[in-house]
This record gives sequence, structure tokens and C-alpha cells, in this order.
Amino acid sequence: MTSFSLGDTDFLRDGQPHQVISGAIHYFRVHPDQWRDRIRKARLMGLNTIETYVAWNAHEPRRGEWDATGWNDLGRFLDLVHAEGLDAIVRPGPYICAEWHNGGLPVWLTGSVQGVRSSAPEFLLEVSAYLRRVYDIVAPRQIVHGGPVVLVQIENEYGAYGTDRAYLEALVAVTRDAGITVPLTTVDQPVDRMLSDGSLPELHTTGSFGSRSAERLATLRRHQPTGPLMCSEFWDGWFDWWGGVHHTTDVVTAAADLDELLAAGASVNIYMFHGGTNFGLTNGANHKGRYLPLVTSYDYDAPLDEAGNPTEKFFAFREVIARYAPVPDELPAAAAAAPEFEVPLRAAGPWTDIADPAPTTALPQTFDALGHLSALVRYDIELPERKGGLLVVDEVRDLAWVSVDGHPVGTLSRTRHDRAMRIPDGRTLRILVEDQGRVNYDHRLGEEKGLIGEITLDGAPLSGWSSTPLDVAAIAEQKAITSQIEAAAAANAAGSGPVAWSAEFALDAPADLFLDAGSWSKGFAFVNGFFLGRYWRNGPQRTLYVPSPTTRAGANRLVVLELEQLVSPRAVFACTPALGDTEE
Repeated sequence: MTSFSLGDTDFLRDGQPHQVISGAIHYFRVHPDQWRDRIRKARLMGLNTIETYVAWNAHEPRRGEWDATGWNDLGRFLDLVHAEGLDAIVRPGPYICAEWHNGGLPVWLTGSVQGVRSSAPEFLLEVSAYLRRVYDIVAPRQIVHGGPVVLVQIENEYGAYGTDRAYLEALVAVTRDAGITVPLTTVDQPVDRMLSDGSLPELHTTGSFGSRSAERLATLRRHQPTGPLMCSEFWDGWFDWWGGVHHTTDVVTAAADLDELLAAGASVNIYMFHGGTNFGLTNGANHKGRYLPLVTSYDYDAPLDEAGNPTEKFFAFREVIARYAPVPDELPAAAAAAPEFEVPLRAAGPWTDIADPAPTTALPQTFDALGHLSALVRYDIELPERKGGLLVVDEVRDLAWVSVDGHPVGTLSRTRHDRAMRIPDGRTLRILVEDQGRVNYDHRLGEEKGLIGEITLDGAPLSGWSSTPLDVAAIAEQKAITSQIEAAAAANAAGSGPVAWSAEFALDAPADLFLDAGSWSKGFAFVNGFFLGRYWRNGPQRTLYVPSPTTRAGANRLVVLELEQLVSPRAVFACTPALGDTEE
């Protein structure tokens, strides 16, 4: 039986000093059929450990509907890590941040339970049930039972959020009661207040940073006189948001910072080794005075790119690691260019009218009140005396398309802090609202989505709204089977509002693809029913990654739900990704 413990200055593996050289892969951001490939490449870079968060809202999007299969099969992911001869670090939160929607917390939880991330009894009841389910998977896979798990983290950067020690103590109690015996850690940025507030004496404190390693390790040591030093989030890149640039870090500088960490004898978890993708609607959002939804790609400028191919950073990090640990001689095969081709799109008809109007209520219903987890709600109301005027909303979360009698008037954007626009006379006002991604940190967790508060026209409240949820995945599935006759009829209506488009393309064999959305405006894309995610001309991201397991030899089907207009009705597949301009 192998043991793993904390020594005075090092981690101890069977009593011998051990330097953890880990990399992050989030199983929920990678197609399950590609887990083995990504894990293997981690070993080839010289890593001895894989770290992953656990996303509660991926496993339990609706209360009581727990799922640990397929994309959520954490047990299989850990078994693959073990089969590759690597250790594992598990970080179950319950809060994970991770640029993941709502920071990993289910919407049903943050919308119904008071005292999120605290010792409030109602919250602890739900968290305890969640953690017990996770630990049912993790506990038998600990190193003492012949499995890969060597560390488990309690909460996540809690010192940046709260000071509730009773909450952390309750998490520790649940964790130990569930049979977790490996060392328990916390992580915080190396700031005195955060390190003090975010941990407990019985927990091992680690840091999150991406530069000035010696300085940050010294701060950690000041707070924790003994035990192994560890940077459990070594930021080797960064994430992107719509309307920004594609963030990269200098390879030489990043490698030098990693070298400084390892030379100091510190353990490390590289965040990220492989970032993957915010498939579907899973992206989070920033909000530091301005709402900034994150893009679909989570490439992160990591050693393995979004498609799992080694980058220049992979080889630079491998060279550094080889100075401190054994590195296999084998190298990953060079990536082949993706198939490059284009096919015409055919109109499959308007798609935001596909659902029947909901019953009316005095005020518009939020996504949360509707229990709606998809991207759009359609709000309709009859205008009093068919008169237009100055439309004012308390707040829109997050982006709204306003039309009167089917004629577009304009958009209201949370990012731009929009609240008002003048609308023309007409019969029916429609406001189509997109949830662009939930803020993934701080006290905006769980905020409601949709039209918030009162809506007035020339100062008079508008009452009698129909709030109709639109499930974009279900609509795409329906549009995928649109007949040729229906498509021909739909083409004649293609200018009347948001239109769905479809195309077929043939492949000789399953292959990774890069769908170039550069000639489209804004919407959602699906291949063979698989929800690739959002696209937007706002950039920086231009291509959507299509994992090879979602494609097949022979005929494949693409469905595009466009919210605005296509510049060109064609689907272009590029040979390489295009994630946008950088600051360099």
C-alpha cells in the first residue's frame, strides 16, 4: 500500500520526498473519448499528476438529477489517469470559479438557498449531499486504496470571498466523514488577508499565481512555517472575453517562472495543461464594473492547445521539467492540419417563433423563475393604443434584441449599460433576451437573468408580458430534420428575423474540425446534434472547435441558429484555429 503525506519540507510518497509536477485538465471541458489522449500527453511532457475541478452544475443541473456518466464520469477520468501511471488531485469546490458558468454552482442552488459559500444550515445541507456523492467516487480511488488520488482541496480561493471558518470546518468534517484520508489543501492568492481567511490550521495552504515565484513562495512560507511549498494554480496563460483580445503569455518567461518554482523545491500544478472548450452554454463571465461574457474556447494558451495539440509552450515546459524529474523519451505526434473545405448553407426558417407564447404575467419572468437553463427567453407584450415612445428597462441581463411587429429596432446590452431606446408605433413589442453566461465569482454568483425589474414606455409601466423560454438545443434538433420542401419555403422568409441554417458535409473519416464563423454574426452552432457553443463577430474568437468524436465518416449535419444576419450563407472549415488578435 502506497502512502502520501506531508513532511516538514516536502510531500512524502512512501516516506520519501516527492515533488508534485501536475497539470490541470477539466474532464467536463474535453470530449470523453479524448480524455486518454490528453492524459497521455501530460505524461509525455513530464507531469506526474493530473488535477481537475468537479463542476457541481455539470453533475446536477436540476435539483436531484445527479449524473456521473458520459461527460460527467469522474470515476472513469480518474481511472484513466491511474492507467497512465499518474497521480490525481481533485478539487470539488463546491465553488470552483474556473471561468465556468456560475462558478460551478447550480442555478437551482444559488436561486433558492440563502448563505451561499457559508455555514448557513440550508446551504450546508445541500453542499454536504453534493460532496458525499463526489466522495463516493473519489474515496475508493485514493492512493491508500491503490488509486491515483493524493490530494483533495477544500473550497477554492475562499480568502477572496469570505471569513466563515465554521463553513470551512464543516466542509472538512464532511470530507473526513466520507472516508477521505489524503492530505487536504486550500488555495489562495499569496496575499496576507486571503491566506489568513481562506484556510484552517489543519489544512495545507497552497498559492495561486503565475509570476514572481520566489516572492510568492516566501509569502506562503511566512504563513505556513513547515510543510511543502506548492503553487497549485501556476497560471501559464489566461482566458478571453467577447470584444477583447486573445490572451497569450511569453513562452520563455513562463518557462523561466516554472523553472524558478521547481528549482526552489516547490510542487506545482500548471493551470492549465489543457484548457479545452466551453461547449454548449457553459462559459462564465467577468464583472468588475462591466459585464464581460467569456468566449467558447478555453484554449488558455496552454501547453496543449484547444484541440489537444502540443504547442511551443509544451516543449519549453518539458525541457524545464527534465531538469528536475524523469521525462519520457517519446514525443507526441505532430498535429495534422484539419480538413479545409466549405459548403453552402440553406435556410431552415425562422426559429425564435417555434415555441407557443407563454401565459401572461404582470412583469416579465426571469430565466430563474421559469426554471430555464437554455440561452434565450422571448418576451412579448401588446403595446397600449399601439403607440411607441421611450422604452426604459431597469436592467437587461444580458443582451436583448428589440423589435416591433417583427421589425428590428435595436439592441440593449448589459455590457454597454444600455437601459433605454425609442420604439415606433405598432401592435406587438418583442424583446428577445440572451443569457450570455453567468458571472463566475464574488457576490454576483446566482444573479437572475432576463429582463429585471420594471419596464416603462414614456414613463408608464408596461404590464401583461408573455415570457416564453426557448431551448436552443431542442430547436436545433428540430431544424436538423427540416425537409427540403420546408427549407425552400423557409428561404423565402429568411429576411423576416432570426433564421436557422443547415448544411451537410462529407468526411472520409472522423476528424477534428475548425468551423470558421467569420462571415456570420451571432448565434449557436451544432454538428450532428452536438452543441459546439456560441459564435459572435464581436471576437476575438473566430473558429469553433469540432471534436473528432462528434463527426463521422460519410454524411454530417451542421445546424446554425443565427440571431442576426449572415454576411455569407456558407459554412467554412479552416485547417487551423483562429482565436483572434493578441496584444503583441
